[in-house]
Amino acid sequence: MSSKSNVRRLSLQNRNEDHRAKPFTNIMSMSRVRSITIFPPAVSIMLALSRFEVLRVLDLLDCNLGESSSLQPNLKGAGHLIHLRYQGLSGTGISKLPTEIGSLQFLEVLDIERNYDLDELPSTVCNLRRLIYLSVYPCKVVPAPGVLQNLASIEVLRGVLISLNIIAQELGKLARLRELHSRFDDGSLDFYEGFVKSLCNLHHIKSLSIECNPRETSFELMDLLGERCVTPVHLRKFVSCMPIQLSSLRGWIKRDPTHLSNLSELILDSVNEVQQEDVEIIGGLLSLRFLRIRSTHQTQRLLVIRADGFRCLVVFKLDCGSATQIMFEPGALPRAESVELGLGVRVAKEDGNCAFDLGLQGNLLCLRWGVRVWMYCGGARIGEAKEAEVAVRHALDAHPSHPLILIEMRPRIQEGAHDDDLCEDEVDWWRTDF
Repeated sequence: MSSKSNVRRLSLQNRNEDHRAKPFTNIMSMSRVRSITIFPPAVSIMLALSRFEVLRVLDLLDCNLGESSSLQPNLKGAGHLIHLRYQGLSGTGISKLPTEIGSLQFLEVLDIERNYDLDELPSTVCNLRRLIYLSVYPCKVVPAPGVLQNLASIEVLRGVLISLNIIAQELGKLARLRELHSRFDDGSLDFYEGFVKSLCNLHHIKSLSIECNPRETSFELMDLLGERCVTPVHLRKFVSCMPIQLSSLRGWIKRDPTHLSNLSELILDSVNEVQQEDVEIIGGLLSLRFLRIRSTHQTQRLLVIRADGFRCLVVFKLDCGSATQIMFEPGALPRAESVELGLGVRVAKEDGNCAFDLGLQGNLLCLRWGVRVWMYCGGARIGEAKEAEVAVRHALDAHPSHPLILIEMRPRIQEGAHDDDLCEDEVDWWRTDF
């Protein structure tokens, strides 16, 4: 590399034991570098950031910058990079952001995902008025009060822990927000009301994700969302890990179905119960391409996927545990390429479906990626569970697309078990892979 060359992009991929950093320290043109990408094996030869006067991009993905790292002082030097637009610190092990970050007045992207010891944002982040993208997912990072409301240009906000009412209220001032991934640990009715009120002001939101701690059992937030929030007209993706009664979502959809005309992805991981009416209403969302629903408390024993619903759906995942069987009408899911469903063996047997016919044979003609069946055997005999597996596998083996078939028996049948033995019931919370 010539010492007279004007380097614009620098990528350090591997530490060279023979030459160490010598090839770089002699280059007088480092002040011209616009972009630096450093890979973990080369982090030890990272140059002093103060040398890069016009740097726009700094990507340190997965480099070790934790407290034990000798590079911590170097990171603080990034505060002098006043032209910086992109700072990638994902997976670097940092436990705090230097307050100097507030000096980066042109910064547009701040990626600090997967830094699990990071729990707060410095108050100086409020100075980043040109910031468009901020992601701290999946860490529990709490912004200081007053920070969010000053991020006037923010369009993507991922993983922020909303722990105070004032933070929930500040969200409503982010008029340009297109994607929000919010997290809650605990909440009260007043707290949730403030959050829902803020959502009502986010008219450009396209992607909304809401997470909570696994112990949360209250339906308050999702009930308020269904009752008081007008569906954002541009919404394309909605994800909820909060407990939800689909009656709330029905109200949301029925209030103005045209507002959900763009919804293409719907993920509900903690539904109280899925009823046939819910299936048909959701099936009427014309742009829906990806659906994942998990029911935690199910009473309706049969759900039918009709031929006139889900006309554009590509990925279908519906798991209602051991209390339900799911059946497909001829012509159902005409564009589905991947299907995952649950089957309650005992329920199917008791309700007369002794052949365990789910409508799979000669159906779902666009299957390409595969079919996964969660087969709940609790309360059924071992022989019945085996019959169910054989019947489902036979129907899928005859499919013209020959999709990949995965059948998960719950509980797993132990070696040496007799056909007359009863399968024990298994708590449904194991379904973390769904």
